[in-house]
Amino acid sequence: MSFRTHPAPAPARRSFRPNGLARAAVRFKPSSFVGTFVALLLAAAVVSGCGLLLQTGATASLPAARYAGVPVVAAADQEVHMTVDLGDERDEASSPVPDRARLDAALAGKAAGVPGVARAVADVAFPVRILTPGGGASSPLTASGWGSTSFTGAGLTSGRAPGAGEAVIGTGTHAGAGPADGSGVGVGERVVLRTPGGEREFTVSGTSGTPGVWFSDAGALAVSGHPGKADAIAVLPREGADAGAVADRVAAALDGRARVLTGDDRALAEGTAVPAARELLMGLGGSFGGVATMVAVFTAAGTVALSVGQRSREFALLRAIGATPRQLRRSIATEALLVAPLAGVLGCLPGTALAVWWFGQLRAKGAVPEGLALDRGVLPYGVAVAAVVVTALLGGLLAARRPSRTEPGRALAEAQVERAAVGRVRTPLGIAALVGGTVFAGVSAGLSGDAAANTALGVVMLYMLAVALLGPVVARVCAGLAGTVLGRSGASGHLAAANSRTNARRLASAITPIVLATAFVSTLLFLHTSTDRAAEHQRRAAVTADHVVADPAGLPGDAAERAAREPGVRAAVTVLRTSVLVPSDVQFAPASAQAVSADPSPVQDLGVRTGALADLRPGTVAVDQRLADSAGVRTGERLTLRMPDGGEAKPLVVATYARGLGVAEVTLPQSDLTGRVTSPYPTELLVRGGTAEGLAALGAVTGPDGAAAAHAPERELSAWANRTMAAVLGGFAAVAAANTLVMTVLHRRRELGTLRLIGTTRRQVLRMIRLEALLVAVGGLVLGSAIALATLVPMTNGLTGEAPHVPPLLYGSLAAGVVALGLVSTALPARAALRHR
Repeated sequence: MSFRTHPAPAPARRSFRPNGLARAAVRFKPSSFVGTFVALLLAAAVVSGCGLLLQTGATASLPAARYAGVPVVAAADQEVHMTVDLGDERDEASSPVPDRARLDAALAGKAAGVPGVARAVADVAFPVRILTPGGGASSPLTASGWGSTSFTGAGLTSGRAPGAGEAVIGTGTHAGAGPADGSGVGVGERVVLRTPGGEREFTVSGTSGTPGVWFSDAGALAVSGHPGKADAIAVLPREGADAGAVADRVAAALDGRARVLTGDDRALAEGTAVPAARELLMGLGGSFGGVATMVAVFTAAGTVALSVGQRSREFALLRAIGATPRQLRRSIATEALLVAPLAGVLGCLPGTALAVWWFGQLRAKGAVPEGLALDRGVLPYGVAVAAVVVTALLGGLLAARRPSRTEPGRALAEAQVERAAVGRVRTPLGIAALVGGTVFAGVSAGLSGDAAANTALGVVMLYMLAVALLGPVVARVCAGLAGTVLGRSGASGHLAAANSRTNARRLASAITPIVLATAFVSTLLFLHTSTDRAAEHQRRAAVTADHVVADPAGLPGDAAERAAREPGVRAAVTVLRTSVLVPSDVQFAPASAQAVSADPSPVQDLGVRTGALADLRPGTVAVDQRLADSAGVRTGERLTLRMPDGGEAKPLVVATYARGLGVAEVTLPQSDLTGRVTSPYPTELLVRGGTAEGLAALGAVTGPDGAAAAHAPERELSAWANRTMAAVLGGFAAVAAANTLVMTVLHRRRELGTLRLIGTTRRQVLRMIRLEALLVAVGGLVLGSAIALATLVPMTNGLTGEAPHVPPLLYGSLAAGVVALGLVSTALPARAALRHR
């Protein structure tokens, strides 16, 4: 008899194929992954959308317009720079100049002497208005030197090029100009022009078919308002000369006194809004995008962890029949790789739509110049997909860590009830974040200005991190506090209280997104309402003039003198509004500024704290008290400023005041802006006494309420940006919260069926679900509001000196939306689960 030997059967655990398990789980139980898929898709949308804005800001450029026919342009740097000391390292901070930086026109002579250069033109462009005999004025026209026609294409239709005291007037139609656009002016006639250098009379030497006004090159520089300074130097190479080589030689000849630009960089010499748009886009895509990405990834990771946690019974059974911890982890990783890449790719579609819409809105509001396009490079998409894949992997593996390592018998036991113990890692980290947020709130309360605002941002981040890490503990506290109230609500209330206490982790997964949504939305919305109300209060208290004469295109330079001659006028002061930059330790902070023609005290009550506004004279400045505190200066000391053209100034502080948010943070004499702004015309005239009829010839006359608020367009853009960011984050968090609530309710089908079997009515079960939803919504609302309040109190105190302003209707709408979200997101799946029970 012969015996055959057979190989021993492989251990049972070898029969498990993790990849097959993962595919089977996704194929046969797709409902378990729908919530995860939605969360990852939304996260990819937020990451890709913000990434596209950031990438556009980093690569923003425009083709040259005025200098399209000039191969080489020399111009001043349109940004100011400072070196930031970071301890062992140094970094450079920069900010676009508020108006326009210019360079010495004499450099055109040096550029013209470079080999290969045919001509170098010191180019200027500035606004002028043609005055009519009746005292009226045309709409602003662009004036230049005649040398610019060599590259702009403008030419004569009659007459000759202008000489000293002469001008060429364009005969083309100018939008809104009317008859005074030059169409009725003939060669040899005399015209009076209001120029930045004053009102001058010129002889018309010729006419052009292009709208505008042209002087001789020397004459244009003389009346430009910044004599001796050119906007840029247009370098025209000789025929056949290599533009790149000419640019290198011009740069060497100018020896660092100008930037030499070629290609699309030439647009920077045109005073475009590209630097400011770049800073805005990078701020939105970087700062807001970083916060939004953190919230999105955190929420997605929580959803993944919830999905894995809901399958603890399945994992326990797999462990009981021989699956190894490694096999379970590999199965979960494979599930993530099956779901996350597809969710990431599909999420890039709404992310692109979000970026396109947001970018279009910014362009429509003038924050992004026309011609600048959204950069749809692949990098943000790749980052978004990678982020959700890593999030799904880490979230799933961390959530599966305990069930995969627990002994099979114990795993089956633990799968029946929720584990009561708190995490050994997340709890200390959560306590540290809570303590850190409290410390930051205390520090922020003692600061003022931007320092308080910047510190307060850390408060909301740390508190939200604490809530995310201490979620089960927070949920148990909420359930304990609500248990007494719920216990008095009959059988449904008792069930809701018991469920909340024994399923704190499930409760925490639903509360956390609502806390995030409430905290961020409340902070963004109520920061705007608080600063807007404070600014309005300050503006109303500050303007004591009886009449405000305004003309956005610019008032006559002698408007104050003409108003003072009107009967009954006791004081008249013109105001020119602009911006300056105040250097801090790490950056340049923009500050609103008003330049006044005389002591503004008779027409403005700025709430002077120290010094006197009557001491304002050339070389001095008055500043808002909070700006002075941030800059560390007092009355009698010098404040370092960067003027609108980027030039440095150190005026003497002669006064500090309290109402800068509503009027202007910096007040200085108009004479100090000579040559530093493109349009030196004041836009407001504040008059004490007199009559509206007597002042009507100077411009539109209104009452004190017509005075412009400090940086009104910027504040409107900021308010819109805050509302948009609140909508984006709030919408994401709302969908994430709804997704989590639906997942939680659908996972409880067996529990709800058991309640029906033991005699609980359908109405009682649904009421229990509603009470639990109310607990989640109210708990998240209270916690989120507390975080927002802890952030807003120091922030608004530092920015405005007042407490936060929370409009009851706006907050009520937010609260109603949160409660409705909780009720709808639980009622619908609960009814579906009970449909046949």
